[in-house]
Amino acid sequence: MNGTYPKRAARTRAPRFPAWKKLLALAIFLGILAAARSLSLAQEPSPRETVGDVQIIGNRNIGTDKILTYIKKTRPGSEYKSSDLQADILALTSSNMFRNVRVREERTNDGRVIVYFHIDEHPNLVREIVYKNNNHISEKEIESITRLRKGMPLDPTLNRNACVEIEDYHKSNGRYFAKVTLEEGDKPGDSRVVFNITEGPIVKVRDIRFSGNKELATDARLRTQIDMSRALFGFEAGSLIASKFDPKRVDGDVLKLEEYYKDQGYIHARVTREPIFSQDHRFVDIIYHIHEGQRHRVSDVEIKGNLRAVTMDQAQSILQVKKGEYYSGLLSAADKRNLSDQGGWRGHQEMVTSTVYTIPDQPGLVRVQYEIQEKPASKVGQVFVVVNVVTQDRVIRRVIGLYPGQTLRYPELRIAERDLARLNIFKVDPENGIRPTLTVIDPDGISEFKDIVVNVQETQTGSLMFGAGFNSDSGLQGSIVLNEKNFDLFRFPRSLEDIWEGRAFRGAGQELRIEAVPGTELQRYSITVREPFLFDRPYSLTTSAYYNDRVFNEYTENRTGGRIMLGHQLNKYLTLSGGVRIENVNVSNVAFGAPPAYTSVIGDNFVLGPSVSLTYDTRDSFLRPTEGGVASASFEQVFGSFTFPILNVEASRYFTTFQRPDGSGKHVLALRSQVSWAGSDAPVFERFFAGGFRSLRGFEFRGVSPMVNGFAVGGDFMFLNSLEYQIPVRANDQLYLVGFLDSGTVESNVSIHNYRVSAGVGARIIVPMLGPVPIALDFGFPIVRASGDRTQLFSFWIGLFR
Repeated sequence: MNGTYPKRAARTRAPRFPAWKKLLALAIFLGILAAARSLSLAQEPSPRETVGDVQIIGNRNIGTDKILTYIKKTRPGSEYKSSDLQADILALTSSNMFRNVRVREERTNDGRVIVYFHIDEHPNLVREIVYKNNNHISEKEIESITRLRKGMPLDPTLNRNACVEIEDYHKSNGRYFAKVTLEEGDKPGDSRVVFNITEGPIVKVRDIRFSGNKELATDARLRTQIDMSRALFGFEAGSLIASKFDPKRVDGDVLKLEEYYKDQGYIHARVTREPIFSQDHRFVDIIYHIHEGQRHRVSDVEIKGNLRAVTMDQAQSILQVKKGEYYSGLLSAADKRNLSDQGGWRGHQEMVTSTVYTIPDQPGLVRVQYEIQEKPASKVGQVFVVVNVVTQDRVIRRVIGLYPGQTLRYPELRIAERDLARLNIFKVDPENGIRPTLTVIDPDGISEFKDIVVNVQETQTGSLMFGAGFNSDSGLQGSIVLNEKNFDLFRFPRSLEDIWEGRAFRGAGQELRIEAVPGTELQRYSITVREPFLFDRPYSLTTSAYYNDRVFNEYTENRTGGRIMLGHQLNKYLTLSGGVRIENVNVSNVAFGAPPAYTSVIGDNFVLGPSVSLTYDTRDSFLRPTEGGVASASFEQVFGSFTFPILNVEASRYFTTFQRPDGSGKHVLALRSQVSWAGSDAPVFERFFAGGFRSLRGFEFRGVSPMVNGFAVGGDFMFLNSLEYQIPVRANDQLYLVGFLDSGTVESNVSIHNYRVSAGVGARIIVPMLGPVPIALDFGFPIVRASGDRTQLFSFWIGLFR
């Protein structure tokens, strides 16, 4: 066989890399390893540096120890931080003791930093300070004004600033023409600081006038908007009660007047002031020139923004600024608050801004735009309470009612601030911006949970008040009241320091009131303790013990006993309460010939009366309501020497019928009705009588009653009605006239046989120095009366409480 063997396949040889490529690959590989190593080293924390030592260099006159007191953060052994070092440098320069401060740092091999503070002192120190012709500022006070001390470095700039500070102090205290010059201390080489003070006379405001006020308000009304006050009746003889002329306060009044006009729709209002001094420079007349401009109406109201919590229709429905009406800054502010609250109650933080646009081609019209920025709903995180020292945390936390995890409703923050202020145990100073505050930490953060800081400043909570009163119902009375609003019944003193520092029996938010009221016809002595949150729950507990002594025409009545009341506020307006009274009623000095209604109760009478009451209150003010009303119903079942029920229902309603363009000067129509009934076994000291200041005017106190043998014996049924119209006659609303029509009856049973009617006029005078309760003067004229009624033309109430 002829053939040939097949050839073997040729073996493929691997390509050979040149040596230089091998070296390059090896270098790249090693570079990657080095980079990874350096990266790992970079991720490791660098070793912490510590402060090895602090050296002061360059000080000659000021001791090192004193300089070190300003270096509070950069200390040997502490961690070295650049931010701490900058803070210490700032503290040194702010002390005004040095002309310049420089820092040098030196690092050692063991991780320590030596810090050198190079101090450049002022050339000279203050050896003496002289205040020439200083007659009305104490040495301590003027040092606090100038902040100058002997031994401190002399600084001409600081001395010149002190001149201005002294002048400003004198001017703020009425010495408008005060002038201060610096005789020595204005050159670097001086060692004395000498001020030459020309104090000048105290300038008092003799008169305040206004020009240009045409439509909105009278001079008298504008005076209620400013701080400065003029001399009594405008005469120099009244200068003792006039304001001292303070140009800064006058400038502040200019801004207040402008704001007052702009709030009423005078968008372009401007106010300037002109002082006119007397020849002896002791009095000044101030003229405020008012350029009212045109009052603007609203042409359109627009809401813009990303609304998620409410619809646009819901937002529009709560606006008080209305198209076609005059623009009001006060209503616009209310709209901003209400729009913010509308989403805030649903947990959304809503930032609302308002802008008022004038319309160039439509004079007298403005367009109001509200822009809403709505943020996602949040929840309450941690709640921190700071500053309170005596008051227990739980007192604050139960008032604010905010707990971790609940929906954060932003209006509740404002309500909590208001409720904390109403406790009257924390400092409230609007002029200096001091009040209880609740602040959300990091409100713009991404976290759903928002921490809240509650900041309060404690203040004096105890008071001792003295007063006096005189009225046609109970004669002359004195009053001594000891009141503690932050009482703690169980916080006994542990040391004398607790008593001295005011910590004993304080801090639980309870109220203690001890009252003594001696008088010619009525004496009342009582002690009351009120716990507003029993066991930290929304229930109030009030306990009181009392002794009352009252002289009537027919007899003398003495009541000794106590009362326990438990209350619960069901909502904003509705309150439910229940309790019991325990009394001993002593009847004595019964008039000769008195009927059995009096003679049968002579001596001691035991009274035990459990009761329940319900009150609905929507009044806008307790002292002078102008809107809303109050209605209450109570029932008491009395046991003891006598057994009988007492039912009482009364209601009042208030209507504003007219007011000035700025909302003041409200005319108020007040309606009041009362129906009371007691069981037939009720003794004479529990029956009903009418007449007097708060009842049927035109009749004596207890002058309306069923009669037996010429004696008023009271009735088991009483029905009273009153209609009163109030008209303010002064610009500050502190004097108003009233006209009234009172009517009603007191009967032996549920019936109406002798319905009395009286009419009259009166006045209410509010005197701030006498307290918040107005002086009341009424003249009543009986129109319909019954046989035996005792009438009285004039009734009054005057009180003074301080």
